[in-house]
Amino acid sequence: EFCRSKREGIHNMKISLFVRRANAFSFLFVIPYVLAPAVVRAASPTAPQLPPSGQQALPSLIEAGTLEDLRWPIFTDYRDDVKNFYASSNYALVWLKDGHPTSQALAVITALEQADQVGLSPEDYDGPYWKDRIARFSGGNQNPSEDEPARFDLALTVSAMRYISEIQFGRVKPERVHLGADDARSKFDLPQFLRDQVINSNDVATALSQLEPPYILYRRMEDAMRRYMQLAAQDDGEKLPPAKKKTIEPGDDYPGVPRLVRLLKLVGDLPTDADVAPDSTLYQGPIVDAMKHFQERHGLEGDGRIGKDTLVQLNTPLSDRVHQLQLTLERWRWAPRVIDPPPILVNIPEFVVRGFGKEETIELTMKVVVGKSYRTHTPVFAQNMTYLVFRPYWNVPLAIQRGEIVPKLKKDPDYLKKNQFEIVDRRGTVVSTGAASDEQLALLNTGALSVRQKPGPKNSLGLAKFVFPNEHNVYLHSTPAQEVFSRTRRDFSHGCIRVEDPAKLAEYILQGNGNWPMEKITEAMNSGPDSQQVNLAHKRPVVIIYATAVVLPDGEVKFFQDIYEHDAHLQKALGRGLPRRPANAPTSGEPAPRQRAES
Repeated sequence: EFCRSKREGIHNMKISLFVRRANAFSFLFVIPYVLAPAVVRAASPTAPQLPPSGQQALPSLIEAGTLEDLRWPIFTDYRDDVKNFYASSNYALVWLKDGHPTSQALAVITALEQADQVGLSPEDYDGPYWKDRIARFSGGNQNPSEDEPARFDLALTVSAMRYISEIQFGRVKPERVHLGADDARSKFDLPQFLRDQVINSNDVATALSQLEPPYILYRRMEDAMRRYMQLAAQDDGEKLPPAKKKTIEPGDDYPGVPRLVRLLKLVGDLPTDADVAPDSTLYQGPIVDAMKHFQERHGLEGDGRIGKDTLVQLNTPLSDRVHQLQLTLERWRWAPRVIDPPPILVNIPEFVVRGFGKEETIELTMKVVVGKSYRTHTPVFAQNMTYLVFRPYWNVPLAIQRGEIVPKLKKDPDYLKKNQFEIVDRRGTVVSTGAASDEQLALLNTGALSVRQKPGPKNSLGLAKFVFPNEHNVYLHSTPAQEVFSRTRRDFSHGCIRVEDPAKLAEYILQGNGNWPMEKITEAMNSGPDSQQVNLAHKRPVVIIYATAVVLPDGEVKFFQDIYEHDAHLQKALGRGLPRRPANAPTSGEPAPRQRAES
C-alpha cells in the first residue's frame, strides 16, 4: 500500500463502471443557442444521384483523404467513416437537393458557424467559409464545375463528422488518460448517427446538443464561457500600472484605481452601484472589499493587498479566461457519460475535493494537498473506491526508502525510533526498530527489506486512508501536518491526496454502509484497532480532474493557476491544426514528472 505519483495517466485504465446504465448523473440538456434563419432556399433531404463525372469524383475524393476546399484539408482520420457513410447511399449527395442545401444542411452549417458558443473553434469546421459556398449555389457561380456539388457535399460531411466527434469526445484524444471516453468513442457509430439523427432530422440543433456531456457542471461551465466571451468584448483591455512600491495597501494612492474599478465592476466583484468617486485614485472602502473577493476567486489569499501575484491576475486578459473555460470544457468531454453512484471529485489545481449526491448536489467540500508541481504530479484518472483503513501503516515506497530514509538512518541511528518506523522483511516480520546495521541498509537499498511507519497520530498517512486500487498507487489519506491547509496553494505531496477532515470524508463515504455514525468513526481513528479495514458495500467512483476554471452552483466563476502547465500543453496541442494526433502525455502532451512515490 504505497503511493506512487507517476506521469499523469501514464497507462490506460479500464473503468468499466462508468459505461453501465446510470440513474444519478444521466442528464441531457439542450444548448440554448438559436439557429439563425436560413438565408437561402432549403431543399428536401431526398438524395439525388450525381452525374457520371460527379459519381466518379466523390469516391476518388474520399479515397484521397484530402480536400483542398477545407481549411484543414487532410481527413484521413475520418476517411473510413466518410466512405461508410456514402457507400450506404451509393455515393449519392446528401446535403444538396436541386442545387440548393437542404434544411438539415443549413442547420448543421449554423452549428458549425456558432461552434465557439460550445467551446469549439468555428475555423476547425470551416465556419467562416460556408456563407460564400452557399452563395455559389444561389446564383453567385454561373459556371460551376461538374464536381463542385460533390466537393461541397463532402466538405460538409467531413466538417459535420469532425464537429460531432469533437463536441462529444473532445478535440484532443487523451491517449494516456482513461476516464471512459475512449471506450465510448470506439463504440460510437459516426456514420449511422449522421444518417439517422441528422440527415433526416426535423430538429438538428437538439440532436447535436444531446451529444455534449450531460452534466450540470458542464452546462454551468458553458454558460460561464459565453458570459466571459461577452465580458472580453466589452473590456477595454487597459493594463494596470505597476506599483511604486512592492505592495499596494488599503488606503494607498494608486493611479490604477479608475481602471481597477471598471474591471471589478465588469467581472462582478464590485457592485455596479458601489459608492466610489469616479475620478478618485484612493484605494479604499468597497474597492478593497471587491479586491478580496477577486483574490479569493483567483486562488489567492483574500487580504486586499495588491502584490505581484494579484497584479498578474488583474492584468490577465479576459480572453485568456475564455480559453481557460474552453480548456476545462474540453477535459469534461473526456469524462464518461455515466457516473454511478455519484462521485468523489478531486480538482488538482483548485486543491479541493467534493463529494456529490443525487442530481449533482454537492454534499461535501474539503481542502486537499496534491502532488508537487515539480517532479511528483498527482495523475488524472478515475477508479472505484472499494475500502478504507483506519489507523493504517505507511509502507514507505522504495524510491523514498532509498532517497530519503536510508540516508537519514546513516546519519542518525535513532531515526527509526524517533519517527516510529520499523524495518520489515517481505513477509511483514519486524526485523528492527532501532539502529540499522550495514547489512540491513544494503538490503533496504535493494528493496529486500522495507521500512514502514507504525499507526498513530504521527503516521504520515494520518489516521485514515481511502483506497481506490489503481496502477499509480495513489489514494486519499489524512495527515498530521494540518497547518498546510491554511495555505492557498497546496501542492506539497509526492502524488497522493491529503484531506483536511478525514472523519467528515469517512462519514460521507460510509453512508449506507452499516452503522457508522461520527462517534464510531472518531473512535476507530483515535483508539480503534490498528489497520482496521472497512470494505464498502457499494463502490464509490473517484474522479481526479485538472480544471483551472470552476463554476459554483450560484454561477460564481473561479480561476486557478496552471500549476502543472497542463493547460499550456493542451492549448499547444489544439493549436496544431487537423488532423490532431493523440496526446503523448496525460493531458495533451505535458512533460512527465520524474517518477517518485510518497504519501
